[in-house]
Amino acid sequence: MRLRTMALAAATLAAGGCATLQSPFDAHLASPVAQVRECADWFAALDASIDAAGVRDASATRIAGFPYLRTDRFSASLRAEAARDERALNALADRLWGLDFDARRHEIANLPEAARVELGKRTGEPEITRVAARTRECGRLLREIDLAKPAQRAALLERLAVPDDYVSAYRIAGLYAVTQIPFSSGVRRFQDETRAAFARDPHAPAAGTRIRYSPSERPRLSAARIAAMVQPAFSDPLAVPQPSESDLELLYAHFAPSFEIDTVGDDDRPGALRWRRGSMPEVEGADVSVYRQVAHTRYRGRNLLQLVYTLWFPERIAGAGRASGARGGFDLLAGKLDGLVFRVTLGPDGTPLIYDSIHPCGCYHLFFPTAAARTTPAPDGQLEWAFVPQTLPAIGADDRLVLRVAAGTHYLERILVDRADSVVRYAWRDYGELRSLARFGPGFRSVFGPDGFIAGTDRPEGWLFWPMGIERAGAMRQWGRHATAFVGRRHFDDADLFEKRFEFDLK
Repeated sequence: MRLRTMALAAATLAAGGCATLQSPFDAHLASPVAQVRECADWFAALDASIDAAGVRDASATRIAGFPYLRTDRFSASLRAEAARDERALNALADRLWGLDFDARRHEIANLPEAARVELGKRTGEPEITRVAARTRECGRLLREIDLAKPAQRAALLERLAVPDDYVSAYRIAGLYAVTQIPFSSGVRRFQDETRAAFARDPHAPAAGTRIRYSPSERPRLSAARIAAMVQPAFSDPLAVPQPSESDLELLYAHFAPSFEIDTVGDDDRPGALRWRRGSMPEVEGADVSVYRQVAHTRYRGRNLLQLVYTLWFPERIAGAGRASGARGGFDLLAGKLDGLVFRVTLGPDGTPLIYDSIHPCGCYHLFFPTAAARTTPAPDGQLEWAFVPQTLPAIGADDRLVLRVAAGTHYLERILVDRADSVVRYAWRDYGELRSLARFGPGFRSVFGPDGFIAGTDRPEGWLFWPMGIERAGAMRQWGRHATAFVGRRHFDDADLFEKRFEFDLK
């Protein structure tokens, strides 16, 4: 198959000569090589079907002129390496192609049956697997052709970027230069309250009942074995750590936290997301699940592995967190669905360097460095830079991190290191499941809309906080769409997030 693809690429190069193409895809649509033209037509038809059905996946960013490639912030940060080395460029193109195909698998699964039948007329059958296979074949062909041309390689690298998730027009209209001042005061007030929560006696009574949810028994892994698992493959010119599936299973289990949740009502009981009869997903409390995924960050030219754990709650109840304990009434921060995202960043030797967390709205970004990480000062004192309410010690072989979560608000209030286990186990689910979840009836649907938001999760705060440039502040967001600062610009998946804010002692 690869030889056939290369032969077709060579035929297209011969037919196209040395013409400079401003938009590679337009040239493919008019290609004199039938199979190339048909593949371009395929992507055009597929994109039209996806957009018409409203099932576009927003996690990765599409690259203009290259419909078979997508990028995320980490991949875009590898552009300089790819520009210097052809092997690195090919490896990066493989990565971008993989991001696109992963997104398209979900988009194809989420298409209505009628749309797949229409696409099936081009492949001979409407099965999801055949439509996906055609997409893979055509993406491989167009990639081979474009990477063979210097102009297309240059165009790809030039366009390899992810727009930030801030709306500059909102900041202009909202007089951001002025309104950021009271917002900065609000941020500092939240930080003061968070410090106070972390400083409370851990044995103080809870508002309700503390229920601890833990994964299965922690696997015993030696430091040497963990270090071997997180090493990049020697054959990878980009040196990106990509453990095998079996190694990932062990790493997820080894570094997984327990969650100790102050439980007052059903809104404090976590679970898996499910489609029912409504227009938004619901939490199934009988199926306590933690969603997991891999991510990467960069530090001084090194690529570091990250493990991400996400927990979902049914809602944030109005009045949660009030000093009086009374619930109900108007609450800027209340709304359907809530959650907690916890991330572990590993050094090249597999030792945790830093932990951090947000809620799925991108709010409440907290950093928890270990002894191997030191905060660097912010360039501007008004910026939300790196709020550290607690530092964490090294974790023993039999220890596990325990995340203490508040009732109602689901704020992270403290991280404990404890050997005590729990009788309540949580199950593992891949975060990717949320991008194509079985409907209550036939078919599949992402919990996220084409804009990257979960419909129906907006908070009243969005009407007040828009001058900070964050669209629909408080609404639950898809991975890759988390703006995490009201004052300044910061994303949870920024490739230089830690490099800017911390000094790491790498071993």
